[in-house]
Amino acid sequence: MPTELFYQIALSRIPQIGVVNARRLMSYFETASSIFSANRSDLQKIPHIGPVLAESVFQKQILQEAEQILQACDSSNVRVLFYLDPDYPDRLKQIYDAPIILYQQGNVNLNNECMLAVVGTRKATDYGKRVTARLVEDSLGVPLTFVSGLAYGIDVEVHKSCIELQVPNIAVLAGGFNHIYPSKHKKYLDRIMLNGGILSEYPLHEKPDPRFFPLRNRIIAGMTDATLVVEAAEKGGALITADYANNYHREVYAVPGNLDKLFSEGCNRLIQKNKAIIYTDFTQLCEQLNWGNTPNKIKPSKQLGWSRLTEPETELMALLAKNGEMPLDELAWKLQKKVTEIAITLINLEFQGMVKALPGYVYRIKD
Repeated sequence: MPTELFYQIALSRIPQIGVVNARRLMSYFETASSIFSANRSDLQKIPHIGPVLAESVFQKQILQEAEQILQACDSSNVRVLFYLDPDYPDRLKQIYDAPIILYQQGNVNLNNECMLAVVGTRKATDYGKRVTARLVEDSLGVPLTFVSGLAYGIDVEVHKSCIELQVPNIAVLAGGFNHIYPSKHKKYLDRIMLNGGILSEYPLHEKPDPRFFPLRNRIIAGMTDATLVVEAAEKGGALITADYANNYHREVYAVPGNLDKLFSEGCNRLIQKNKAIIYTDFTQLCEQLNWGNTPNKIKPSKQLGWSRLTEPETELMALLAKNGEMPLDELAWKLQKKVTEIAITLINLEFQGMVKALPGYVYRIKD
């Protein structure tokens, strides 16, 4: 008999379903198996689920593919995490476009006390490599997991330093585990998994695709407390990750560089435009992220209800989680939206028991 996990995988494979609509279906039907047992008319009643999406649920190849994926994961010792699972990254649950399925291999806690994304150019300089190695070395003694993308340059330098010093680290891939890119870095996987793991939203057989790399970057930014850009040109994947982190209201740090160097332009521009905090040393980063006082972080149990929130509600909740109590006008300014629009979102969140209104139009997350 098919398991709930089988139907969860099938839900992720419906053509054009998207992560937002998949969660929308889950909010109405509560289980993935109920979605596949529903009739067409019930499916079409769900907002944004038209006849085309409703019909796609009944394609036989979806269930056939889900069965193949599940069998491949079982035989390769790959763990499948649905977004409602307790071991799914709690920080990632906070973002509106988080993957509904993650494939994991290795021995790593996806919800460590401290999580830091480190990204940068594929053409790392000696300076960038030294900064990266020093960062990992300085982190010893802190319950920190590094997250990067296993790409050439800064990414692989992070993983290599973590391997050498036995520091937990996660490589997030832009394809399935059977198609490691770049293939040259496949040799690091076994050693990464001794103190870390690999992660992807794509099943084992899925080949990397140019479209997947920016999407991969949202996972790197979304599952961490902050993103550090070590070196970057004016355009590139590292800056895409920084943009995602900014959009998710996570801190972004950038290592300042030589004004004459191409791969300092991206970092210096982030600092210039106030899109990143200048990185000077690891102690400064810990102090600013309050890593010496982790009990003040929002508790994971409080994040579980976020999965059913709309995109505006998630953005607002993330901002309150980061800053604590905030007045209405400041929320509107931070989110670059009208006060009336924010007020309506807050009312909806109050009805859901997610936020509490305080005197003076001040709001906070409800205990």
